[in-house]
Amino acid sequence: MEPLSELLATTERQALEFFFVGLRDVTEGEVDVQELLYNASILAHYAQVSTRAGFDVPAPASLIEVFDQFVLDETVRHDASLLETAATQCLLLAGFFESQMRHRHNIRWYAGVGAGFFREAAHLEKSPRKAELLDTVGRHFEPWRLRYARLSRELRLRPYVIRRPASPDDLS
Repeated sequence: MEPLSELLATTERQALEFFFVGLRDVTEGEVDVQELLYNASILAHYAQVSTRAGFDVPAPASLIEVFDQFVLDETVRHDASLLETAATQCLLLAGFFESQMRHRHNIRWYAGVGAGFFREAAHLEKSPRKAELLDTVGRHFEPWRLRYARLSRELRLRPYVIRRPASPDDLS
């Protein structure tokens, strides 16, 4: 049996490049490359982490899970890493999965919560560079959320073309 990575046929780098290009294409005007790379890494990460992952923090299946795990639990407020995870999950679900979430959840409220999580994570982050990045993404949460939603729509509309190999009958 082949290793799982070979069956999935997408490496972490390929996923990152896919989302980097996708986000860049839906971005109007100039955007900071570090912000773009960070946001592409969020999408690439969750594209490769199951909602049932036994390692790392699993991808959330809904905003209710984010609420239960990060909003209700006050201990999260003292951990920069958990705050960042909460923020990225809000961005993923309220942005990329907006069309699926908006019927059951107040997207604007979760966008505010997610932006706040990024800003809180920035205050607790020890690395000045990362703190600045987290703060910037928190301040730019809504534009990134809209880009995620746009990318999601465009990917759903993109036709999937599978070319079948030429058969002898096709050549005549």
